[in-house]
Amino acid sequence: MSSDFYTTSILPYSGIIIKICRAYTDSQEDFEDYYQEVCLQIWKSRDKFRGESQWSTWIYRIALNICLTLIRKKKRTREYNSSDTLNQKEEVEYNPAFSDEALNFLYEAIKQLSEIDRAVILLYLEEKRNTEIAEIIGTTPNNIGVRINRIKERLKKLLDGKIN
Repeated sequence: MSSDFYTTSILPYSGIIIKICRAYTDSQEDFEDYYQEVCLQIWKSRDKFRGESQWSTWIYRIALNICLTLIRKKKRTREYNSSDTLNQKEEVEYNPAFSDEALNFLYEAIKQLSEIDRAVILLYLEEKRNTEIAEIIGTTPNNIGVRINRIKERLKKLLDGKIN
């Protein structure tokens, strides 16, 4: 990957990639693997960008698709590996992306949502319009509005008393 492409086309959107990768990983190692894979796939598919949506929307799509694909692969691998436990979490090393306690509570609550609901709330937190979220997810803006309200209620219940 050329440093020019990374600097101009990926780095300005690294916050998007970090948030999505963080929402779908439990360890620093997985986070780094997912982030690297997303960046690689953005670079590999850059010529396929047709300009029909914003570059940031396209990056969201790639990041979500890669994270969801990697999660599914990991689940399949765990099913075949009987020595792993499904609820086992790896120790997270210090990383600025994992250091804010309130933010950690929020991410832990988000991780309890379904894969699609995680994507919806992350896009909502990025202040994306319902039409753009619907385009990325592949549904209608009205469905997104209803879904966001339900997700907010679920997150309120999950976070009740954890964040002041």
